[in-house]
Parts: sequence; C-alpha cells; structure tokens
Amino acid sequence: MPITLNGDTGITTPMYNGSITANAVTPSVNMKNRIINGAMVIDQRNAGASVTQTAAAVYTLDRWQMFGDVTSKFSVQQDAGNVTRPAGFTDYLGVTSLSAYTLGTDERFFIRHKIEGYNVADLNFGTANARTVTLSFLVRSSLTGTFGGSLQNGAGDRSYPFTFTISSANTWETKTITIAGDTSGTWLTTNGIGLVVNFGLGVQGSTYAGTAGAWNSNNNYSATGATSVVGTNGATFYITGVQLEVGSTATSFDYRPYGTELVLCQRYAQRFGGDASYSAIGFGFGDSTNGWVDAQVTPPTWMRTVPSVTSSGSFRVVPPDNTSGLAVTGISINSSTTSSKLFYIICTASSVTGFRGYVLRADNSTSAYILFSAEL
Repeated sequence: MPITLNGDTGITTPMYNGSITANAVTPSVNMKNRIINGAMVIDQRNAGASVTQTAAAVYTLDRWQMFGDVTSKFSVQQDAGNVTRPAGFTDYLGVTSLSAYTLGTDERFFIRHKIEGYNVADLNFGTANARTVTLSFLVRSSLTGTFGGSLQNGAGDRSYPFTFTISSANTWETKTITIAGDTSGTWLTTNGIGLVVNFGLGVQGSTYAGTAGAWNSNNNYSATGATSVVGTNGATFYITGVQLEVGSTATSFDYRPYGTELVLCQRYAQRFGGDASYSAIGFGFGDSTNGWVDAQVTPPTWMRTVPSVTSSGSFRVVPPDNTSGLAVTGISINSSTTSSKLFYIICTASSVTGFRGYVLRADNSTSAYILFSAEL
C-alpha cells in the first residue's frame, strides 16, 4: 500500500502491509515507531562525515541533534569506527569523546530526538488517559556501567529520567525501557515539539539530572549518577534501532522502506545538490532592479513549517543561451512567497537581466548544496 503524506499532520494512510521476517525486522501497517530515522540510515547534511559538537544544538544524522555546554567534547558520525553492525541494521549513530572532560556543576552533554506533536497526539500525555510507552534500542560502548537518558515534553518542565546498563564493552546490547505515560503537564499535539527522547553523554547537577523511574517537573536530560562518556578520552557510544512505541512490550523494529524514511525526514530538512557537478536546483526569473534571480524550488514533500535556508559551495544562475551564466554571491529565502509547500529563494548576482529566465545550478561542484530546514 502506498504512503500518503499530509503536509500538516504527517502520515494519514498505511505505509506497508507486508512483513520481513529475517532478523525480526517487520515494517508495520502504520507508524508504530514514533522515532524517525531510528535505524540511522539517513544523513542528508553530512553524508557520513564527522561533526564536532559545539555549544549550540546541532543536527547531525537526520532528526538527531547533539548538544554540549562546553564546545568540542565529542563528535558524532554515521557509522563512526566502522564496527560490525548488529543483525538487521546497516547503520548506527556513533559518538566519540574528544577529551577526558570533568563535568562542572549543571553541565550537560547529550544527543536527542524531537518528535512532532502530531505523531504522539494519541499518547494522551497530560491527561488521565496517558498511555504507557516502551523505548527500545541497540547500544554499544567502550565503557560499561549505568547510563542514562530521559523523556521530556517540549517545554522541558516534565521529565522522566531513565537508566540502562551496558554490561560488556564493545558489544552490541539490546535495551528496553517501559514508561507509564505522564498524566500531568502540557504536551503539544500539533506541529510543535510533542516529546523529546534524550540520551545523556555526561550530565551533572540537580538542574539537569534527576532520580530515575518517575516523572518530575524538572528539565532533566539524564539520571543522577549516570556514566559520563565525555569523561573518558576516546570513549565511544554507538546506538541504532531506536524505537518508541505504545504498550509495555518492545516489539520487532519498525524498519520502514528507505524511500519512506527519507520522505519522513524531508518534512524537517531537505537538501538539494551535493550529488553532481552541475546539479540543477530550481528555475526563476531575473529582477534587474534588485540584482537577483527569484528561483522556485519544488520540494518532494511539504515541510513542517516555512523553512529557513542555508547554502554551502558555489552556484551560478544560467540563462538558456549562456553556458557560463552569472556567479551567485548570496542565497536567502524569499519569505514573502515561500510556504511549507513551495520554496522561493533569492539568488544575488551581478548583471542580472530583468524578466529573463535563469536556471540555478551548482558551479562545477559535487559538494555544493542548499539546505532547507523546518526542524523542531
């Protein structure tokens, strides 16, 4: 059965009605797994390159964000270390500690996944009918001991710290955590942040770490006393097969078709270019008065909201009768005409001819790209 995406609310029809029995991987008939890219197969931004953590929240693999209060304490890379994958999975998110950092009071380092409210509305969190959920994942670390994470609401004033134990170093282990739904607090059910899943890499102090196993009114990213990955130079923390589902039992991983997973990721981020020397991005017309080309870009799916735009590398705007075209010196979103369904970007260039047609393309670069982001 084909997938249908609704630009406002996400998936509205079943995605797949078959099954894959090998390695206990079974695509479901609906969005059983509320985590998008839980198998870590999509990496639009970095294409497998390593990203060093900064003191700002940065997206790494699609839908996965990293953060640390002090910069350059860990890196994230798809398939870091290139270790043997667990059965049924081809990719993982790899964290590597870059120093032996001693945590200060109220400091936090973590990776997290933000789930859109539409995709968890049926959990009924914040009501007497809150449903139990189960978080499961495969994890491998060079360290052993008790590790931590949390579930949170979008406002960060309701948290459930949890722990899990890694028993053997450098060995893939399956973890399952069942959590009774929160009957208190405010939980968004539209296109804002509905629920956050955190995995702590070093969290210190009562502000950000709390007692495991109960909901509280604090902004906790992990459990008190959990192992600090950033505390050991070169320590690794690898994770894949992350699934959050309704119920008190972890079921087989909901491995959606690659094309389906990509479209789900593209609701939040869409990358154009970066694959051919002269990738065509869009088509537009010249505005000689302002010195730009207003180019239309057609997205493969509607985004969560009106996106922002960033670019990397060199681009040109090329008219039909001119093979060299004009060098683009700036790219920005045209906020007056862009929506979540159709994008217009302003391409600044010299000697633009008014009302002339131009194609926006990469300038002989396989690494030049434009990224539209509507992340949570």
